[in-house]
Amino acid sequence: MSATLVSLWADIRKRFEASGVDTPVIDARLLLEAGAGVARLDIITDPRRALSQEQVDAVELLVARRLKREPVAHIVGAKAFWTIELKVSPAVLIPRPETELLVESVLTFVAPDDAARILDLGVGSGAILLAALRERPNAVGVGVDLSEAALEIAQANAEALGLRERVRLVQGDWGAGLAEAFDVVVSNPPYIPTSHIAGLAPEVADHEPHLALDGGADGLDAYRTIISQLPGLLRPGGGFALEVGMGQAADVYALAEAAGLDLLPNRADLAGIERVVWGKRRA
Repeated sequence: MSATLVSLWADIRKRFEASGVDTPVIDARLLLEAGAGVARLDIITDPRRALSQEQVDAVELLVARRLKREPVAHIVGAKAFWTIELKVSPAVLIPRPETELLVESVLTFVAPDDAARILDLGVGSGAILLAALRERPNAVGVGVDLSEAALEIAQANAEALGLRERVRLVQGDWGAGLAEAFDVVVSNPPYIPTSHIAGLAPEVADHEPHLALDGGADGLDAYRTIISQLPGLLRPGGGFALEVGMGQAADVYALAEAAGLDLLPNRADLAGIERVVWGKRRA
């Protein structure tokens, strides 16, 4: 009996559950869609559609990669974030749902019609900057990253979203050498302590760029650099927002306070973890 959309989905889900994959239902569906060349609507409206052997074989190739704990986003080459879809690769951090808090924070600082200038330090795939620019049509942005490969991904995403003319991408070390002031500076820097990286899930430790993960011995190296640069990167009254790891908010808050920045109450994600330290340069 030939496989159908629903039978293959169920079979993959069971195998993922048995292997300890975190999100077996979603992962199975995404790989079924990608390998068989079908849409989510096809699975919903025609679940018993028979699949060809070629389709089954194509799906199984993707499933084998996931069973080796390669992230789904790398397998399909894309990740949904905010209201956009982004190209991703092993050169960039896969955007996480909690990082959407940074987008919300940027939008709080930028009114809908403002011609604001936004700086994203460690731009990666462009997720934060491009999502914000889609919401603020008069704003422009600069994205900085040390990785040339990451900048290539960000450029491809900017072009795909029709934002290339509003984005300038720069290879650099955080804000060093930027002789201009911005209305908003945002960053999701590396914040995992070096000694903790090996203990992360294999999807992260083995497949995501350590340049975007490794925050030094205590996880705070990037914050020390970025926060020291913020007074020179922000116009008077300009806002900043930094994503932080679990348990780091108080330390990063203290660094920003010591730099003379005005702080707003830290923002927590849906799990109650303080995830964003934000505030303004004094006017």
